[in-house]
Amino acid sequence: MTEQGRGTGVPFGIAEVTGLSMVPTLRHGDQLLVHYGAELRAGQVAVLRHPLQQDLLIVKRLVERRREGWWVLGDNPDADVVDSRAFGAVPAELVLGRVRARYRGIRPGRQRSLRVVLAWLLSAVRPVPADRSVSRRLRAR
Repeated sequence: MTEQGRGTGVPFGIAEVTGLSMVPTLRHGDQLLVHYGAELRAGQVAVLRHPLQQDLLIVKRLVERRREGWWVLGDNPDADVVDSRAFGAVPAELVLGRVRARYRGIRPGRQRSLRVVLAWLLSAVRPVPADRSVSRRLRAR
């Protein structure tokens, strides 16, 4: 994940998704609008520093607040495990901000017909909603 706009005093920034751990919610190459310092709740998608490699930014779903920090999981059960199952709870100070929206560009090689452009305009920018059932799913496992 790459990030722009952090550290400028502005509460919003842009990050780019790399990898498949958040499919189907987010795809490789998606641009994210990140709200730094936002209030966080279980079910929301957040950008955070990897607890074992803090120069690496990752995007995960906040599942549950624990004494040690946030338990985070990727949305894609078939992706490599790079979440709390591998590194445990993430300290709250490493959670940088909440993902508010995602932007998807037109896929390379797609025809630029009016129909394709209109469909893209209707689907390119979407809010990234919280999954309210996420903590219930965690307890059911």
